[in-house]
Amino acid sequence: MQYKVITLHYNLFKDNEAGESIESSAGKQPLTFMSGVGQMIPDFENNVVGLNAGDTFSFGIAAIDAYGERTDEAIIDLDQEMFKKDGELMEEVALGNVIPLQDQEGRMVPATILAINETTVRVDVNHPLAGQDLHFTGEVLEVREATGEEISHGHVHGPGGHQHD
Repeated sequence: MQYKVITLHYNLFKDNEAGESIESSAGKQPLTFMSGVGQMIPDFENNVVGLNAGDTFSFGIAAIDAYGERTDEAIIDLDQEMFKKDGELMEEVALGNVIPLQDQEGRMVPATILAINETTVRVDVNHPLAGQDLHFTGEVLEVREATGEEISHGHVHGPGGHQHD
């Protein structure tokens, strides 16, 4: 397995290149990631891993291969006590807000608040982009081999990566 550290600028659109813009790294820090460690959507990584610095890209990813389809099982009622501080609902708990929850593996999961009932809060833990076809465009800025330390830690070190103090 060849691990690469890839730095790129990207634009993400709904459906196709002419679709609504979802997010962009333009004017911000470029995205830096290490291939082969599962940090990115597999189809995204597969489309950029063979590119070189200076190459541009434009490709679509179907919803099922991006964040999956929306499922009714991802709409759940949780005990209001989970959202209380000093006996009061936290102010972030409001209809339509997206709040971070933790799954059983300790990963952060965005949850959209759908309803606040007498004893429960109904949330939708479908990824906000579930059911959405995506289209990425952008340019690769740098490609380099990952260092042994980066590979053993499973993340990038130095500029654009994880840093130790």
